[in-house]
Amino acid sequence: MKKKNVGTLLLFLILGWLAGSWIARLLQPVKALSFLTKSTLIKWSPQADLDIISYDITIRLKLCLLSLVGIIIAVWLYRRK
Repeated sequence: MKKKNVGTLLLFLILGWLAGSWIARLLQPVKALSFLTKSTLIKWSPQADLDIISYDITIRLKLCLLSLVGIIIAVWLYRRK
């Protein structure tokens, strides 16, 4: 049995997410498929000022239904590997 590593899984997840996002962008002009292409923005902004160091990080994730389908297909392909 092959050993699967986390790096390969992350690569599959990111590629699946990108593929789903690109397909959603291509299908955006089709009004009948708007439920698949409507995006939701998830934002996380941790920040701190610790007197000697301060940081402010913003992470934004844009998800749509086709992105999630791409992620699910990527996990399925990873498990078949």
